[in-house]
Amino acid sequence: MRPSPRRLIAALTSVTLAAVGAVVIAPPASAASGDLLFSEYIEGTSFNKALEIYNPSTAAIDLGASGYSVQQYSNGSATAGVTVPLTGTVAPDGVFVLAHGSANAAILAKANLTSTAGLFNGDDAIALVKGTVIVDVIGQIGVDPGTEWGTGITSTADNTLRRNADLCVGDSDGSNAFDPAAQWAGYPTDSSEGLGLHEADCALLPAVDPEPDPGTGADCEADTVTIGSVQGSGTTSPVVDAVVRVEGVVVGDFQAAGGLSGYFIQDEGDGDPATSDSVFVYAPGAALDVATGDVVNVAGTVSEFASAGGTLTEITAGGVEICQSGVALPSPATLTLPATSEEREALEGMSVTLPQTLTILEYFEYSRFGSVEVGVDRQMQPTAVFEPGSPEAIALAAQNAEERITLDDGLGVQNPDPLTHPDGAEFTLSNTFRGGDTLANITGVLDYRFGGWAIQPTAPADYTAANLRPEVPEVGGDVTVASFNVLNYFTTLGDRGANTAAEFKRQEAKIVSAISDIDADVVGLIEIENNGTAVAALVDALNAEMGAGTYSSIQTGVLGTDAITTALIYKPATVQPQGDFAVLTSATDPRFADNNRPALAQTVTKVGGSEPVTVVVNHLKSKGSACVGDPDLGDGAGNCNLTRTRAAQALADWLATDPTGQGAGRELIIGDLNSYDKEDPIDVLLAAGYTDVVEQYQGEEAYSYVFDGQLGYLDYALAGTSLAEDVTGAQHWQINADEPTVLDYNTEFKSADQVSELFAPDPYRSSDHDPVVIGLDLSVPDTTPPTISVTADPSLLFPPNGKPRIVTIAVDAADDSGAVQVAVQSAVGAGSKKASIDQITETTFSVTAAVGAFYTITYVATDAAGNSTTASTVVRVGR
Repeated sequence: MRPSPRRLIAALTSVTLAAVGAVVIAPPASAASGDLLFSEYIEGTSFNKALEIYNPSTAAIDLGASGYSVQQYSNGSATAGVTVPLTGTVAPDGVFVLAHGSANAAILAKANLTSTAGLFNGDDAIALVKGTVIVDVIGQIGVDPGTEWGTGITSTADNTLRRNADLCVGDSDGSNAFDPAAQWAGYPTDSSEGLGLHEADCALLPAVDPEPDPGTGADCEADTVTIGSVQGSGTTSPVVDAVVRVEGVVVGDFQAAGGLSGYFIQDEGDGDPATSDSVFVYAPGAALDVATGDVVNVAGTVSEFASAGGTLTEITAGGVEICQSGVALPSPATLTLPATSEEREALEGMSVTLPQTLTILEYFEYSRFGSVEVGVDRQMQPTAVFEPGSPEAIALAAQNAEERITLDDGLGVQNPDPLTHPDGAEFTLSNTFRGGDTLANITGVLDYRFGGWAIQPTAPADYTAANLRPEVPEVGGDVTVASFNVLNYFTTLGDRGANTAAEFKRQEAKIVSAISDIDADVVGLIEIENNGTAVAALVDALNAEMGAGTYSSIQTGVLGTDAITTALIYKPATVQPQGDFAVLTSATDPRFADNNRPALAQTVTKVGGSEPVTVVVNHLKSKGSACVGDPDLGDGAGNCNLTRTRAAQALADWLATDPTGQGAGRELIIGDLNSYDKEDPIDVLLAAGYTDVVEQYQGEEAYSYVFDGQLGYLDYALAGTSLAEDVTGAQHWQINADEPTVLDYNTEFKSADQVSELFAPDPYRSSDHDPVVIGLDLSVPDTTPPTISVTADPSLLFPPNGKPRIVTIAVDAADDSGAVQVAVQSAVGAGSKKASIDQITETTFSVTAAVGAFYTITYVATDAAGNSTTASTVVRVGR
């Protein structure tokens, strides 16, 4: 699973304008008035829980008179389950603590009010309500986020989950980010309040004016400055914190519920190609609605909305006036990829069109945020084609970045429903897309938020399904082996896999559909629960689908110490295990550290006899989390490269000892090696004599996994020295890596309609890795030569009159394999200077009946295995 790097938009503040006209530098407003907000949620052990509520205003607030209450929403419900009215007074720049009634004495000493009404259940949304209006939320109403928000995910008043964002409304750059690790550290001495670690930071923030006057400072008849002068030619505005008045036509309206809380306006330009002629107007809860084509006069404060890696110049609207409506929009500027950051900065906020046909690269965040990444062409992981840290790998990484951009959906909420397909229609099972499909005529405004450049669309793109779902690979051979990462197939619910029985049923249906379609004789499983029973459960499900006894499993019990392990299943009707399985762990070789899952080896042959193959299932340490003394070196290989490399060395040495006792050199290493094919672990195995048959049959651009929109394969088939010639094909089946995650079995972060309507019990998105399918010809070598006999008619020529005679040869050849090729090897005459022989057909010859001559005619018979036998016949001339 990959964590999402995206953060939701933070709430900015509105201001009171002064001296509007030309650009006027003014300090930011200080806290004055505004709603209360949650400044801290304390999730301690047992009932040691509390909510801290902060008053950012300069006046005391009577909670009861103002109608404040706290509501709790259970398990994704959109209806409050508990409401606790608040009573008492909160001092200006002060806090109010609502604690659980059974909290410890230290917490209760800080409490202004206690309750045992169920507000503090860990995975629920908690809302701060003023009358009937929600003013702040922890969690997301209507969505059950599991345990996530209890570890630092929270939200602002727009009810959207925020990751690593401050609980204080107004902290646009996240500098006051909530730090869950600091909760209760050294309590109660860490701060003067003992609870709120951020009250002082919150007090410095401007207050939220819930009802700004849309007319303040806006004047269609007044002088304005160019938007270009606000944007400037650099990465940040030269007039941050200034109060300005600008005027332009709305080229992108994103005020609708769930949108970006604003719109983009573009003026006629300042003639400087280095400065953008458009800017985002931030107007949350605006009293004045605008529409595309409206010319608006906007007065407000300039700021830079911080996002990972950059900022977006914006004006927080204090006053807005519509000057005209229905105005023709400016022709979109052309944005061509590749594009540098400077080229994009010069078009920030402007209406643009991309004239190229672009390829869909990445869709990991599509289900959560409605966005996809597009690029000039599909992109390879640099270390899938070049050595890590090489100049070529570094150059490719830079090229990939310049050749891509995000196509967003104009929304700032998570889990939008319905999801918008890039073609502008609703995303459905009959209107889906895949990585590698293409989009043309992308048009929208060029935006920067959520850590990167994006197009917020103003028109649908032209979509082409260029990468259709493929059929199961045809790999030949008489035995098929597959490797399948089953993405945390856990019969224990609520652990790494399915959370509920319903989810498990959905997960199992997809996995069974995929494996049954592959129909391999041997299947290596990765990421299956290490409880000794999950493998049997999957076999039972497969046999229920495919017929009793179709599959059996190698009975290994629990393997290793991790929650997931490797396993192997096979068809007893077609293959049979030979000898015992063998396992490589740190106990076998200390180089094979326990953060690599055990390597499982089992030799099998065809039922009835064949050459053996030792299938070795692997799952090496991932690139994500760090290893002690083995960090990410920044060369593209990720974390733990040394750990995986040592494991590969141990694996090669172990297999050379023939651990299953069935003959070394006939191993097929399969599984998730968590290394792209130019990285050290693969180099080790190739140097040991193994052949990467995926590369052999699919080429350098083979892939089984998409990460950050870049292709590569982590799922391997490496054949031993004496097995390589028996491989008849190897191919990944692209049923997962190219599919959007919204099609998976999970029900989290999906509406009820999406749960039911975007699921099918088919192979697609059954995992995040594509399976690899390998064909093997394990037939016992044919070493028996064919039989052949030849006879001549006539075999004796008389009289010896020196004249030509026709001789016909009868050939009888046979082989136990059936197919035999027969050919003339030689035809020679001897015994007389007049001896002469000419071949007329394969079985007829013209010879001279010369005195004393004789003729030897030889045939060779060859069978399909290349075995051959020769036979001769002699024709003599009588005296």
